[in-house]
Amino acid sequence: MPDGHPRSGPSWQESGGWAADADQGWGVRADQAGGWAAQGPYPQGPYPQGPSAPHDFSAEQAPGPHPLPHDHTAPRPDPAAGAWAAQGPYPQAPYVQGPFTPAGYDVASADPAARATEARPSTPAAAGLPYDPSTPYDPSADRDRAPEPQLPTGGRKAARLAREAERNGGGGNAPRAGGRRGRRRAGGNRKGNGNGTGTGTGTGRTTDVPHQPTTTPRAPRLRRAGLVKAVTFCAAVVAASMLMLRGSEALGRLGGPAVPDSRAVAPAAPADAPDPGRVLQIVAHPDDDLYFMNPDLRYSISTGHPVTSVYLTSGEADGINAGAAKETTTPPNKPAYAEARQNGIRAAYAKMATGDRSSPWKRTAVPTKGGGQAEVDVLLAKPQVNLVWLQLREAGNVYADVPDSLHGLWDGKVSRLESMLSSGTPVKQRYAYTKDQVVQTLVGVLEQYKPTTVRSQDPTPGRFADTKRYTDHQDHFYGARFVQMATAAYAKDVRDRPHFALQNYLGYFNGYLPSALDPDEAKEKLDILDTYAWLDRQNHCGSDAGCGDLKVADHPAGNRWSDAINYARGNSTSWLTSDREHGLWAFKVLDGQVAVWHRRGLVGPWSGPDLLAGTGVDPGVTTVTLTDGRIAAFGTRTSFGARPADYKREVVYAVQKGPGAAEFGEWQSLGTPETTDETWTSDISAPAVSVDGAGHLAAYVRDGAGSLRGRVQQADGSWGPWEKHGGADLHGAPATATDGAGRRMVFCATSKTVLGWAQPKPGAPLGPVTATGLPDTTLPLTAQGREGGVRLWFRKPGSGNVRTALVTGDGGLKVNNLTDLGGLSGFGSVTASGHVLAGRAAGGQLGSEVGSGRPWERSPLMFVGAPSSTMTGRNMVSLAVVGLDARLYVTSSADAPDAHLAPWQPVGPRNGAP
Repeated sequence: MPDGHPRSGPSWQESGGWAADADQGWGVRADQAGGWAAQGPYPQGPYPQGPSAPHDFSAEQAPGPHPLPHDHTAPRPDPAAGAWAAQGPYPQAPYVQGPFTPAGYDVASADPAARATEARPSTPAAAGLPYDPSTPYDPSADRDRAPEPQLPTGGRKAARLAREAERNGGGGNAPRAGGRRGRRRAGGNRKGNGNGTGTGTGTGRTTDVPHQPTTTPRAPRLRRAGLVKAVTFCAAVVAASMLMLRGSEALGRLGGPAVPDSRAVAPAAPADAPDPGRVLQIVAHPDDDLYFMNPDLRYSISTGHPVTSVYLTSGEADGINAGAAKETTTPPNKPAYAEARQNGIRAAYAKMATGDRSSPWKRTAVPTKGGGQAEVDVLLAKPQVNLVWLQLREAGNVYADVPDSLHGLWDGKVSRLESMLSSGTPVKQRYAYTKDQVVQTLVGVLEQYKPTTVRSQDPTPGRFADTKRYTDHQDHFYGARFVQMATAAYAKDVRDRPHFALQNYLGYFNGYLPSALDPDEAKEKLDILDTYAWLDRQNHCGSDAGCGDLKVADHPAGNRWSDAINYARGNSTSWLTSDREHGLWAFKVLDGQVAVWHRRGLVGPWSGPDLLAGTGVDPGVTTVTLTDGRIAAFGTRTSFGARPADYKREVVYAVQKGPGAAEFGEWQSLGTPETTDETWTSDISAPAVSVDGAGHLAAYVRDGAGSLRGRVQQADGSWGPWEKHGGADLHGAPATATDGAGRRMVFCATSKTVLGWAQPKPGAPLGPVTATGLPDTTLPLTAQGREGGVRLWFRKPGSGNVRTALVTGDGGLKVNNLTDLGGLSGFGSVTASGHVLAGRAAGGQLGSEVGSGRPWERSPLMFVGAPSSTMTGRNMVSLAVVGLDARLYVTSSADAPDAHLAPWQPVGPRNGAP
């Protein structure tokens, strides 16, 4: 069994992103055409984005579900600079934005036969470099495909223009050119096609439509007003056109040879040029990404995001590439089995990216910062898709003590972990890494790819209560701990990098939880796993080792893993909150620190992200407003200590120094209900916090034993001990809120239902655990005080539909009116405020409902973790996400019942160096 797994592809439309340069072998980046889709007809405003939200999604080119290719050729760096070299500092510039693409490779000659030919190790001088993240995606790169210039939207005029354009079938904010006045608005010359539409020539003259003389003179005041409007509009169009032309000029320079110009540097990108974000996944074994990070992986690839997956071990297991029927008659060959698994991964990624499992790859050996070598594979048809193979030995057992493993290396049972090279790898020199060298190798990978989103497995998965065995593979969670150390070192030591967000994924235990995916999503996921498992047994890869993992071919779905995906952390929906002045505060973890964004008042400017002092904070922040108006932010923090046994995860919080103040106090620790890491692998949930009607603040977590624990703050500011509140089989994180009487209620999901606790009155201890009678639900719960009780939102297993129920506390907990609200499938947390309901939809974008009975709408935003929302007026709702570019995006409704959401606005500048 590979990795000790208890193991019992769709055809993808080519999306935009990168194409291959046949002459140079370098990736050319392609942006998505079209802007951010507006969510339906918009209210007349005003929207509380304020002057600091200068960007309109109609002009902010970002990944959509159907990107179009652009010809964006990346500059080629000096190959002599080396790649991933451990001997000296990294090249200063310019990296090529995106993946590693070996220099001088002739894409035109790549075919399956050539791909099967073993590549020779590359020297540092011959190796290519990943891209420069400072090079933005330029939406004006191809004027033939780029959207027409659009004016900033926002306010009544923008809404009127948007509605007018929609009525006329136009694609921009201006109406279609129909008649003389329409042509003046559109700008330039329009070649009529008989229906009032045309294409501009840029001459500014109208030679194709006869001039219609004015028969009725206009009043002078109206004429002057019309002239002012025409001049203003033409100036705006000219300015937008100049931006497009300058962007095209910059693109043309990028597409040419990288010749130094002593007179000027390369033209800078516009300040608001979007960054679609770069995703870096780090997993223990080949297939962990397919089982536990999909469909997020597929969403990212299909929308054109640069995606790199790093595999810590070779996954060689016992070396037998066969199903149960032939296992005893198949001789073991660990290098060949490792190669077969690599071939299966390459086929799966090629199918996700291009629809063709046999799409060729370029395999290259590069030196690492840890002193060894890594194999880097680049998908030639989509060079933004990379695979990095570190090829260390795997444990080969889920929980048994195996010294030669990541676990053994972490605990110091071995001083070095040796490599296990696959039979077809271009890496020919064996190596071994110390614990620190593994960390430094990962730091080097992070430096190369400069991700804005890092995906990893769960570093604290827990144990089964009865057997005390790990609920996940030891390679999975010790690999994730190496990732924790590496990202901490990268954040601390590397300054020339963008901010990054981290997302952790649940592993084996998904098979014991209700299905999170709807049937269509589960089928898509299983199709990719079928490709990896090499079900058709055709020799697509031209390798004697085999083209996939036959160990999983008997049951490619694993232990129901194809039906599920769950985030281990970062499910909180209370990280966006408002203050007494209707200002907004957002709290998300970037670079292992809590980042704070703030908008002053209803329409004030935004600031941030500002990083609060203190590192090691885990993904997921929850906030609560105290009785005096200050905001308190809660989360968990991981520390490593001097010894392996000192690894600890604890609950921490920081409090605003005053209502509305930008400063927060130091992080304070509430400790952890766990005694040692060895007992339950430090498996505590993120905290749920609330203030009851008596003003008492309390924090609750699910502990490693699957029960509820809590601490309550006393009147003097001190905290009581971790109290035991019972419950069993709890999973995920609890949710808490207070009802209309000020009584605190707490809820947590099990594998079969939801359990609840309630105060009999404000200030009283929490009552006993109570069965709610609710059906099974996917893990994340959202709770909010409403309608005199506490309303819960959650997902229906196997469909992704959103459900809600009102829980009241009079005479004990009582569930009222369980309702299915539908939705756009999807998975994960749901946020609710006022009339707005939002959550991740199928495809990975944000789905939202703005009023009962209205159809759900889909935003093109791809984002990390969970969305969050808050009320900023009687009916005004603000909604926020953090995109895959680690940037905050916010939208708000007008202060009117069931008002639509405004266009999304990015907050602050593009993600750059901290």
